[in-house]
Amino acid sequence: MTEIASAHAPSYYAASVEDRPVRPALAGAVRADVAIVGGGFTGLNAAITLAEAGRSVVLIEQNRIGWGASGRNGGQLHSGQRRDQDYLERQYGRDTARRLWSFAEEAKALLHERVRRFGIDCDWTQGLIHAAHKERLVAEDWAYAEKLARDYGYDAVTPLDRQQLAAAIGTDRYFGGSRDGGAGHLHPLKLAQGLADAAEAAGAALHEATHALALRHVDGRVRIETGQGEIGQGEIDAGAVLLAGNGYLAGLDPDSEARVMPINNYILTTEPLSREAADHLIPGREAVSDSRFVVYYWRLTQDLRLLFGGGESYRRGFPPNLRSFVRAHLNNVYPQLATAPVSHVWGGTLGVTASRMPCLRRTAPGVYVAAGFSGHGVAMAGFCGHAAACAMLGDADRFDVFEKLAPPKFPGGRAFRWPILVLAMSWFALRDRLW
Repeated sequence: MTEIASAHAPSYYAASVEDRPVRPALAGAVRADVAIVGGGFTGLNAAITLAEAGRSVVLIEQNRIGWGASGRNGGQLHSGQRRDQDYLERQYGRDTARRLWSFAEEAKALLHERVRRFGIDCDWTQGLIHAAHKERLVAEDWAYAEKLARDYGYDAVTPLDRQQLAAAIGTDRYFGGSRDGGAGHLHPLKLAQGLADAAEAAGAALHEATHALALRHVDGRVRIETGQGEIGQGEIDAGAVLLAGNGYLAGLDPDSEARVMPINNYILTTEPLSREAADHLIPGREAVSDSRFVVYYWRLTQDLRLLFGGGESYRRGFPPNLRSFVRAHLNNVYPQLATAPVSHVWGGTLGVTASRMPCLRRTAPGVYVAAGFSGHGVAMAGFCGHAAACAMLGDADRFDVFEKLAPPKFPGGRAFRWPILVLAMSWFALRDRLW
């Protein structure tokens, strides 16, 4: 039996938002045009699009709105897809690569439009720096910035040499990089809560503490059985269903589960720094991420804490001493913070795919899946939820492009996919260190 949490993970995000009452669990049988499973960026954006189009929507979340990756991530809004345009051109051709770039730009625009229109205060801060952890990667980074300007008309990325980068991020551990003025960072749980308020204002019904147990087809419709002991017991009779659980899809759709693998990632925040110390670390207040395969990412919060993410694990459960685990990675970047007090440390589960591209699929009549954002979901998860909603409304253009690129199943089947992933990720982590 899956445990239902009545509170958010003990993160900095949860500690810095308004403590809201739990929305009522689903009780009894309800009927809707669309049922959505998952109360993160994907499901919430789909709910807004559908409700604003006049559809009746019931969204259920097993725990709290934003409880999963949407409310625990690094808060970084990147440009493009998880894979760069060079890869997308080689893999899918230039025309499709251009469509995918335009979708990514549309994803950023959708987020900003909804933040503005619904008055969501989510601490948006512009600017994202990419730092090369190997000297040979600097030229590639600069060449990619030139490519984006030349081939895609995107001129917001500027190169940084080693000295400029060190001044921008307060460490000399990197060799150069670039700054994307069209990207940035935000408070993800504030965003999720604001989107939930907007969905309800548009007419969607949101239920927390409601666990989706099974789907079945009856008379051309889809029924979702829910329940968890005496909590959230009920049934939704829907014309269509969106499974938007990302790394928490286990048991609902075996085909998607074979394509979307849950992995764990970890973040800490320091106690607030002095303004002088903060200005020395990141004077421009950009977010930063580096070129490691197992990426480091960090930024300053509004109250001047350093929020740092680093380290992944592939076993079920978190490392036993999470604070020491993440701190070791922080010390690799900022040894001067080795004794800085830590206020919060937490982990979360995200969904990755073998191709690192989102998994958007129709898995049965009336059943849509949008998941597998591979650490790139602040913009793309919401956009993919919107794309799924548009497909239900008759405009399947965006959804169809992603569905044609559906990531393959992980090798090894259910029994061996996990150990194969561990071997692959361990190899890439070793490569980060050696060359």
